[in-house]
Amino acid sequence: MKTLYWTLARARFGKEWPISHQGGFGLELIRMLTQIEGFDAAATRHPRRKTYGVKVGHVCVGDGAPIVVQSMTNTDTADIESTFKQTVELAEAGSEIVRWTVNVPEAAAAVPEIKKRMLDVACRAPIIGDFHYNGHVLLTKYPECAKQLDKYRINPGNVGAGQRRDEQFSTICKVAVDNGKPVRIGVNGGSLNQELVMRKMQENTDKSLGKDSEQIINECMVISALESAELALESGLRHDQIIISCKTSRPRDLITVYRDLSAKTEQPLHLGLTEAGMGMKGQIWSAASLGVLLYEGIGDTIRISLTPRPGGDRREEVYAACELLQALGLRSFAPSVTACPGCGRTTSTTFQELAEAIQGYIRDMMPIWKTQFEGVESMTLAVMGCIVNGPGESKAANIGISLPGTGEAPRCPVYIDGKKDVTLEGTYDELAAAFQALVDNYIAKKYPRKVAESVTN
Repeated sequence: MKTLYWTLARARFGKEWPISHQGGFGLELIRMLTQIEGFDAAATRHPRRKTYGVKVGHVCVGDGAPIVVQSMTNTDTADIESTFKQTVELAEAGSEIVRWTVNVPEAAAAVPEIKKRMLDVACRAPIIGDFHYNGHVLLTKYPECAKQLDKYRINPGNVGAGQRRDEQFSTICKVAVDNGKPVRIGVNGGSLNQELVMRKMQENTDKSLGKDSEQIINECMVISALESAELALESGLRHDQIIISCKTSRPRDLITVYRDLSAKTEQPLHLGLTEAGMGMKGQIWSAASLGVLLYEGIGDTIRISLTPRPGGDRREEVYAACELLQALGLRSFAPSVTACPGCGRTTSTTFQELAEAIQGYIRDMMPIWKTQFEGVESMTLAVMGCIVNGPGESKAANIGISLPGTGEAPRCPVYIDGKKDVTLEGTYDELAAAFQALVDNYIAKKYPRKVAESVTN
């Protein structure tokens, strides 16, 4: 890097580069070059915040553990078969913890059977029971449900009103104590304790504090979370049994709330933009808010709360969460695919179809690969559409293919670990099959088989 540094310096100032000019330009140039080399010094300024570690089933949340991906089923929990099926699908897609709605007696009664079916197919994803309004009743009337769940989610805003709120909240906490389970105190902006809100609004008026309604709501969310955590401790739970979340539907508010919350507690935090919305909007709004917080070292577990299309794939929220963590360099879940966006040089759709096919193939195969091969999730692939960036991006990936652009020779060079390996030709189906075979062969040769796999074979 020093050689490049002096070369650029002389290009800027000539051979006689004044000593007095070296400092400012030198610092800026070094910063630029470290980024070119792939190292952003600023990324080291935000270590993960220190938190207690909470065990949710076999998964550790907080205390420096990898940030955990969560999801939630949208089936009727009383429908045992559909809930079981979707839970397994979410877990195989990468969800490390899954949440179920437990809202009626039939749902509570179904929990043990669904857990049994999960274990029968070796699905060990811990399960969270999501309780609103009547959790204190369901958990006491259905002790087997309380036993089989791995964590209870409590919303302090609707667990009860007045003195009954604290009593009913404490009842859930005591069930958790008796069963050795953790809880998540899940505050939501849309179901916030109205008594607390009215009290803070009146205080704002009486003391002429000048806060707007948005500031008051954000403040109340943090207060509700912290006061509820204290009540949970008073009810017998330990610090290592409490996770906190404060979800709102606006990215700027979410960032403000979690920055405040993280400065006031060492409990692990669950991040999520509630009611993020559908498709692209939900993904972008979630990434915009959670990405900032995660970069600042805030957050121990996340969920991307996407609204699926009617009949859509619930696993999309899992894929989005995994991609976000992988984009930030915090986790690796599956091989990443770099793909050309296309332009006037790429009038053929072949590279788009191939990129989509490879991405789908990776998602389908990862549940198998991750049980067989060590480190396969770190593999990188590139599917490029023309000669401009194609060879360069392909060489930078573990496996890359550079398809011909408009007017280019109908040949597709493939690069493996930076070196040209083979040139493919043929129809789309032939290219897809050949490239897929190269991926399979690379994985089999590059990544060691896991010990358990070696023993069984």
